[in-house]
Amino acid sequence: MTATDFSSLPLSSSQLENLAQLGYTAMTPIQAQSLPRILEGGDLIAQARTGSGKTAAFGLGILHRLNPRRWEIQALVVCPTRELSEQVATELRRLARSDGNIKVLTLTGGASARPQVESLAHGAHIVVGTPGRLLDLMGREVLSLSSVHTLVLDEADRMVDMGFFADVVEIAEACPPTRQTLLFSATYPDTIRKDADRLLNQPTMVQVDVEHVEGQIEQQFFEVEEDRRHEAAALLLQHFQPESALLFCNTKAACTEVAAYLAQQGFSALALHGDKDQRDRDDVLAQFANQSCNVLVATDVAARGLDIPSLPMVINVELAREAAVHTHRIGRTGRMQERGLALSLCSREEKHIAARVEKQQGQALEWYALPRGRPDGRPRKAPMVTLLVLGGKKAKLRAGDLLGALTNDGGLTREQVGKIHITDQVSYVALDRDVARRAFPRLRNILIKGKPQRMKLL
Repeated sequence: MTATDFSSLPLSSSQLENLAQLGYTAMTPIQAQSLPRILEGGDLIAQARTGSGKTAAFGLGILHRLNPRRWEIQALVVCPTRELSEQVATELRRLARSDGNIKVLTLTGGASARPQVESLAHGAHIVVGTPGRLLDLMGREVLSLSSVHTLVLDEADRMVDMGFFADVVEIAEACPPTRQTLLFSATYPDTIRKDADRLLNQPTMVQVDVEHVEGQIEQQFFEVEEDRRHEAAALLLQHFQPESALLFCNTKAACTEVAAYLAQQGFSALALHGDKDQRDRDDVLAQFANQSCNVLVATDVAARGLDIPSLPMVINVELAREAAVHTHRIGRTGRMQERGLALSLCSREEKHIAARVEKQQGQALEWYALPRGRPDGRPRKAPMVTLLVLGGKKAKLRAGDLLGALTNDGGLTREQVGKIHITDQVSYVALDRDVARRAFPRLRNILIKGKPQRMKLL
């Protein structure tokens, strides 16, 4: 047994067996440094970047203290975005598989509150939510936090950036003063430091992977003329041919323009920004996650909370105005033990921003000439296309139902069906691009669970 073995922790045998089944072979640095303190019940401030394994760290702490027989909200995780809330809830359910009938409820904006109110009426053990919706339900007196023993503030710096932290403090003050509070943040700005004394009781401070591992993320900077940014982004994608790439722009308008330009050039590119309604946002994220779109162009606000486990490339089409934001952006690639490539376009007018990045990183930036593209000149197409089925969990659809219908009556092979993601109202199914459009006339007429379902290709 080593210090990084989960078996070195006071976890149940069923929990250890579940971790092994999930592929958790050894603790990540943040888990090894924080879990002993968390399991003891102490407060914690953990500074760790995205992808460090922090969700499992606080998740195991929550489950260690939770009593499945008490149908009360015993743990609350506050997240900055709906997407991150969903990802955290999914991971908590995976971690809780061995602990009996534990209900994890997601309470976020962007969806009707009525189903959430109804779910609350039936009870829950763990709530994961965004500040606005949590305060809304507290104001309606349908959400009580009086039994919370563990409060987790995830990506606290993002909530500061988005103007939510005053709401977070109000939520925390509605929890029992004897609770355990765990604060996770990639950075630890003064705005958080100022409130930490109010929110936490003698916390232990843990800092892991605050800066990226040396050599894990390769950075390249390219000087470009202002009017050649779109062309330069296309050249980089064409030259490096990444399986997927996340491109950052500073404004919604720039996102829209870059995505439209890349789509015209033959790339599978979509835009993600704050002007999109929640349904459109969900459609875009589903397509990027299931490889139906391999180039996502986003603003910083829209990209917050995205959990993309394996992302080979990030491109800053425009430099972030703050050096700390640049660090957050490039941290989307090179996660866990993987290597990543971060490419940044810089005009003459942005050289002062590049200088700030250089100063923060403490080493000279590497400048390169723009590539000429690849000899074949063809953009890399996303391998899949998304089939949107207008029925989801509310219609009692399961992944097996969809897969069975598509491979039996639909005539597809198992290999031609990719990732299946089911939400409350709709389902997203990735289909092999080479067969999707040819097969669609037949697919739209199949029965799923004995009923016709409306569907379309995105």
